[in-house]
Amino acid sequence: MLSSSFKTIRAGQRLLDFNTPKIMGIVNVTPDSFFDGGRYVAMEDALEHATGLLGDGADILDIGAYSSRPNAKHVSEDEEIDRLIPFIQKLKMKHPDSIISVDTFRAKVAEEAIQAGAHIINDISGGSLDKEMYATVGRLKVPYILMHMRGNPQTMQSLTDYDDLISDISYYFADRISKLRASGVQDIILDPGPGFAKTLDQNYELICRFSEFKSFGLPLLGAVSRKSMIYNALGISAQEALNGTAVLNTVLLLCSADLLRVHDVKEAKEAIELIKRINRYKTN
Repeated sequence: MLSSSFKTIRAGQRLLDFNTPKIMGIVNVTPDSFFDGGRYVAMEDALEHATGLLGDGADILDIGAYSSRPNAKHVSEDEEIDRLIPFIQKLKMKHPDSIISVDTFRAKVAEEAIQAGAHIINDISGGSLDKEMYATVGRLKVPYILMHMRGNPQTMQSLTDYDDLISDISYYFADRISKLRASGVQDIILDPGPGFAKTLDQNYELICRFSEFKSFGLPLLGAVSRKSMIYNALGISAQEALNGTAVLNTVLLLCSADLLRVHDVKEAKEAIELIKRINRYKTN
């Protein structure tokens, strides 16, 4: 199921091997995320949730302290740090071997998170919201998740005009990969950004053509968990979107996703296991 020439990336003292797809479990320590906002603001609740995700088979925990849902409330840098750093420290004490990703677009937050024990930076802005991000990640020598987005969470849904969706995203990736390499960033994961600066139809085109991004030779992250592209298409709520999420995660795995970012780890783990069994019988 390996989609390109890479084999592993280094996260702290551990290697993540993408010969088998990996799972990133979401832990939002925010009051306003679109699905679980407010549920894990209390430290003990967030720690219990993270423990459950690891028990279900998460390979990485992705910690977010700034909601990136459309029209999310702006949060100051200091408030983001105050939410994030104590939680990372507690999480490392409870689960010292866990691999931690931090969902932030701010270089200062990224640096403090890595110093507190995190291993990966997941930047929804692709470096566009903080000019110091690339240099910071390069200096810290940590993996970087490069996502496609336009604008910011407050403006992105008004920025959906493309000449050609896949070509435009590919040019975006090519430009930023070059800049990241020049900044000394070695390990890069690509996230085409479903749900960010894309219409409902564009999101489904993106999923259909997901495997075209294999040409970059980098791990591909699929992140559709309980998003509006599912519940708006089906006329349901985010709370009812688990089945739709499982369907699209399966499609992404069949289209070369190497990493799934999910709220529901157990179901993603099951999808990976079943596809592994099917792949045993494929012929080249």
